[in-house]
Amino acid sequence: MSYTCKRCGAVAKVPGHLCNPCNDRQRCRFCGAPDTDPIHVCKSKLSAMKYVCDGCGRIATDAELLCRPAAIG
Repeated sequence: MSYTCKRCGAVAKVPGHLCNPCNDRQRCRFCGAPDTDPIHVCKSKLSAMKYVCDGCGRIATDAELLCRPAAIG
C-alpha cells in the first residue's frame, strides 16, 4: 500500500515519511494519528507510561503488559 501527501503529492510506503499523509487506513483511537506503527505512543498518553520492556523497548502503564518490565525513572 502506498500513501500520498495531501500537501506536496509525494508518495511513500510509510505515512510517517510524508509531511501530510492521507489514506483510509485505521487511525489511533486515542489521538487520531495514522495507526501504522505497532509501537506508536500518543504524546498525550506518554506521561502515564511507567514501565519499559528490557526485551523489545515497548512502554506500558502496567508491568503486566510487558514480558520483561523495568520501571522508568
